[in-house]
Amino acid sequence: MLLEELRAFTARLQCAEAASGDPGLGIDLLDAIETLKSVGCAVQAVITDDVATSIRADRRARKLPQSEWGRGIASQIALARRESPNRGGRHLGFAQALVHEMPHTLAMLQTGRLNEWRATLLVRETACLSANDRAVVDRRLCSDPATLDGVGDRGLIARAKALAVELDAASVVRRHRKAVSERRVTTRPAPDSMAYLSVLMPVEQAVCLQATLGRDADNLIATGESGGRTRSQLMADLLFDRGTGASVVASGVPVAVNLVLSDETLLAGGHEAAQLQGFGPVPAGIARQLVADALDRDTEASLQRVYSCPQSGSLTAMESQSRTFPKSLRKLIDLRDQTCRTPWCDAPIRHHDHIRSRRRSGETSVRNGSGLCEACNYAKEGDGWTARPICRPGRTHLVDLGTPTGHHYRSAAPPLPTAGTCRISFVNASQVPRLRPWTASIR
Repeated sequence: MLLEELRAFTARLQCAEAASGDPGLGIDLLDAIETLKSVGCAVQAVITDDVATSIRADRRARKLPQSEWGRGIASQIALARRESPNRGGRHLGFAQALVHEMPHTLAMLQTGRLNEWRATLLVRETACLSANDRAVVDRRLCSDPATLDGVGDRGLIARAKALAVELDAASVVRRHRKAVSERRVTTRPAPDSMAYLSVLMPVEQAVCLQATLGRDADNLIATGESGGRTRSQLMADLLFDRGTGASVVASGVPVAVNLVLSDETLLAGGHEAAQLQGFGPVPAGIARQLVADALDRDTEASLQRVYSCPQSGSLTAMESQSRTFPKSLRKLIDLRDQTCRTPWCDAPIRHHDHIRSRRRSGETSVRNGSGLCEACNYAKEGDGWTARPICRPGRTHLVDLGTPTGHHYRSAAPPLPTAGTCRISFVNASQVPRLRPWTASIR
């Protein structure tokens, strides 16, 4: 009954005419919808914890090994919320903390006095504490809704940290040491064919690095050696110079990536976007310039033909009798899938998995193979999960993923770039299509 009521209410909200020309009413609507979002988040948290508790209890009752009790639960939560497994794990941890250790925070969420992000901050800043100490922070900050009225996110974080130090300073120190051990460098795509380079490091090192880059950029500007670059541009170039030992101005950017583009884009001035492995679409002009710059610098460059279907852009099949995927087949799967094939998960591919398992006579082929991140591959091996490739001749590769609760999700591989004006002739049904996207490996 509740499910039908929710769906009916959602349908009504979708059809509602919110614009009225009355600013006052508009503000009231925004406030009411924000409260609705908070209440929905609280309900999601309670349901998430109930789902996890029920699944674990069922597996325990069936005498499965303890290591199997929690496997794949976060992935099921993520699929239901149309998010990545990593986010699913966060949602699960958030729900368990609220339901079992932070009842006042949950109550404020249920009444709309606290939104999901601010509740997440409280959960995050108390994660290092024991259940009893966490309950103290929860009571002191959230038992009275007026305590956090008008307090910004930074102020909320500061109060939670101060209480954590007051209650258990040793755990805060241990958390800091663990955080230092997790320092890392990552990249993620940005708009306009740019990328963000993120460095997680101790705050004193980050401040020192930024101050040093700023100082040296100011010196170049003061001495007239900036070359017309702004302070921000100089800081970015200095970071690259010192990180690689090469000057971005003198020699350009050395590239060691796979660039997938059609033959027309590479050779005939075509306009179809290329795919930069690990980042996504790149405009045709930028892709050609990337290749041209590499060749101008006498950089090693190699071209490898990859055949695809002219109608859909899907890769043609190749098979192997081996139990593991050989190097060439792994590369083909990487080019086809680009990122983890689990819906809403865009993590890098780490495992090459048989969709239909070998123990169920699954073949080692590109059709029966998929690229997965570690978390999704391990979740798929859990109790009650199913996966099967769906045959769609002339269309992109499709996988049907079934969860232990009986829900099914489908994942279609993105099409490779294709030259739409090419005409393909087949002598017989087994002939390889002649359309040739290229993989440019530039080092």
